[in-house]
Amino acid sequence: MTAIETQVQYGSYMTSEQVYMNQEDDWDRDLLLDPAWEKQQRKTFTAWCNSHLRKAGTQIENIEEDFRNGLKLMLLLEVISGERLPKPDKGKMRFHRIANVNKALDFICSKGVKLVSIGAEEIVDGNVKMTLGMIWTIILRFAIQDISVEETSAKEGLLLWCQRKTAPYRNVNVQNFHISWKDGLALCALIHRHRPDLIDYSKLRKDDPMGNLNTAFEVAEKYLDIPKMLDAEDIVNTPKPDEKAIMTYVSCFYHAFAGAEQAETAANRICKVLAVNQENEKLMEEYEKLASELLEWIRRTIPWLENRVAEQTMRAMQQKLEDFRDYRRVHKPPKVQEKCQLEINFNTLQTKLRLSNRPAFMPSEGKMVSDIANAWKGLEQVEKGYEEWLLTEIRRLERLDHLAEKFKQKCSLHESWTSGKVELLSMKDYESASLMEIRALMRKHEAFESDLAAHQDRVEQIAAIAQELNELDYHDAVTINARCQGICDQWDNLGTLTQKRRDSLERVEKLWETIDQLYLEFAKRAAPFNNWMDGAMEDLQDMFIVHSIEEIQSLITAHDQFKATLPEADKERIATMGIQNEIVKIAQTYGIKLSGVNPYTVLSPQDITNKWDAVKHLVPLRDQMLQEEVARQQSNERLRRQFAAQANIIGPWIQTKMEEISHVSVDIAGSLEEQMSNLKQYEQNIINYKCNIDKLEGDHQLSQESLIFDNKHTNYTMEHVRVGWEQLLTTIARTINEVENQILTRDAKGISQEQLNEFRASFNHFDRKRNGMMDPDDFRACLISMGYDLGEVEFARIMTLVDSNNTGVVTFQAFIDFMTRETAETDTADQVMASFKILASDKTYITVEELRRELPPEQADYCISRMTKYIGSDVPPGALDYISFSSALYGESDL
Repeated sequence: MTAIETQVQYGSYMTSEQVYMNQEDDWDRDLLLDPAWEKQQRKTFTAWCNSHLRKAGTQIENIEEDFRNGLKLMLLLEVISGERLPKPDKGKMRFHRIANVNKALDFICSKGVKLVSIGAEEIVDGNVKMTLGMIWTIILRFAIQDISVEETSAKEGLLLWCQRKTAPYRNVNVQNFHISWKDGLALCALIHRHRPDLIDYSKLRKDDPMGNLNTAFEVAEKYLDIPKMLDAEDIVNTPKPDEKAIMTYVSCFYHAFAGAEQAETAANRICKVLAVNQENEKLMEEYEKLASELLEWIRRTIPWLENRVAEQTMRAMQQKLEDFRDYRRVHKPPKVQEKCQLEINFNTLQTKLRLSNRPAFMPSEGKMVSDIANAWKGLEQVEKGYEEWLLTEIRRLERLDHLAEKFKQKCSLHESWTSGKVELLSMKDYESASLMEIRALMRKHEAFESDLAAHQDRVEQIAAIAQELNELDYHDAVTINARCQGICDQWDNLGTLTQKRRDSLERVEKLWETIDQLYLEFAKRAAPFNNWMDGAMEDLQDMFIVHSIEEIQSLITAHDQFKATLPEADKERIATMGIQNEIVKIAQTYGIKLSGVNPYTVLSPQDITNKWDAVKHLVPLRDQMLQEEVARQQSNERLRRQFAAQANIIGPWIQTKMEEISHVSVDIAGSLEEQMSNLKQYEQNIINYKCNIDKLEGDHQLSQESLIFDNKHTNYTMEHVRVGWEQLLTTIARTINEVENQILTRDAKGISQEQLNEFRASFNHFDRKRNGMMDPDDFRACLISMGYDLGEVEFARIMTLVDSNNTGVVTFQAFIDFMTRETAETDTADQVMASFKILASDKTYITVEELRRELPPEQADYCISRMTKYIGSDVPPGALDYISFSSALYGESDL
């Protein structure tokens, strides 16, 4: 019979789909095997065949003789394949043997193997070379073909497996299937790697190859059910041991440890899943902690800002204002950063949960990002009200201090005037006075009444100021009221005494006829003029508070008008002094001896002169005070303009940056990395700009210290700038985080830059407002344009995915997540369950010992602490339910 047609030589045969083995030394049918190799192959192949034939209760002694009739060959193929071959021919003739061998060879060919120069006649004739080649073909097909590591060929896969398993061992360097195994350490390393209890690798020596090889052979045969297929002497004494013999023997180790390999793979998958879960839980705990701390800080701060109990002094209220400035400059900015970081952590966590196919993170009640935003909004509202209250209260106290000082000044003047008046009015000097003295007393009393009437206005002013202090809740109102009441009571008493004295004098007035008219006229003119000078001096020394150039100009105008009246007042002074001159002239003319005292007034010409000189002295002092106030108001105006000049630049700059950032976030030009680079540059520019904000804060503080509370030169207040700056910092940080999440999504989901650009172009087209968000109608139109056939139910389902918080808009990140979610390659609960099932040896439960044996300590403890007790009969104590645990990892109900 002719040999079966082949395409590949023995030792390097090919299936219809792939080359199983490209051996370094191809089998040449025209050459003889190396005797040493042939000896090794005989022993190895015989042992390999017997390891399978013994399952059928038989074995072979001589490999080229025992397969000649084809019966044991067919039996061998049935055992290793698990399939039935056609019934063998029962005859013992040569053609019966050839027929049986051909049935075996046909079965081999039916498995996709093409034999080279191996025909039934050679096997029947006992051709050693062809018989060994046939057995090698069977070994390749049924023992080595399925070995594949990282999609390599069978030989390369087996070699790569050996290299990985022996990599940690000293003195082992597996590069091939011949000399790399001569010292026996590689075989011992394979055994120790999987069964460290069988060999003490630390006691092996590289210079003892015979001992090492025999140790490996004996342990493998005794404990691993791998028959001894090689002789240590043949391997050590052969320059290059036979590859096929070594590969055949090593493949037995691969199959012996296949179960352990499967368990290791399952354990690696579980470790990966648990690591993701542990990291996510850590992020959740960090979010909860940071949210709690921020909310607690807000909770503690709001009552402080809501405390509107006013202090009684300007100094205490200014300290409150300084404390508030420290809060704005020192305490609040770190919390702004914490709030921004909290939002970034929340978005990053949700992205990681989506990428790992976990359910979305739901913070504890009251700790949602929206809850924190609402609490922050409430804080800022209270903060704004607190600042307005502080400034209002400071203005009130300033007004109170001014009124209190004015009250004291007027009271002092009035009390000085009333000093001794009660005693004067109570005197009964008229009972023993002369006629002239009586008349003098009468005129003097009339002058006093005129003076008393002139002082009525000051008393009314004092009462009005006291009433205003009470209305403004002055802290020392008790003292003010007591002093005011004393003045009013005294005033009423003076009125009563004045009227009583007048009545007394009028009763005797008819007895007196002569009076010195000139004295009387002097007294009448001197008293109002003196009162006018008192009022002028009071006005010239009056304190004032102004807050603008216009107000001080108004005071200057009033002062100029007063100075314009001085010439007329000087005429009145000259006229009054002329009366005194006339008295002197008459006295000199008629020889009247004057006492030197005007009986009708206490005012002397010298008094008038002195007060007039005092008024003229106070006028330039008042000019100086007004000019100093003009300078102060001009300085305040410079501060206003200085602040406005910066604010009018910073305000639009912040708005421009906000718009630029929004454009970058929707711009499809360039890659995400380029966007990230641009955003980082924006962020650096913003950070560099902080010095301008600080300078503006400094100008704002100078304005407040100068009690400047309005500015007509700008529409931007410091509060507007602060809020805009905080929004800008939050926006750039949030935008960078969104791009980072897009990169994370792109890399995890396997999205190309072209796909991402296509998604972004579609999103931008339907983003009508260009604000990075679509409303539901635009989102529906976008999906339809991309080929989605949407019904109401399906669209409602999609909206729950992209807008889980019912905000009414779809963000770009949510759109990207939706477009990539359906095709994502992620771990599933079923995959994790299958991995646990492998570790549990196909049981529906797993033990603590199995978890500790198969997983690293940290992940084993994690599983043990979270798995529930397995409910079932005939299970060992401590059995755990890995099925419910796997489902819970992915937020699914128990299976």
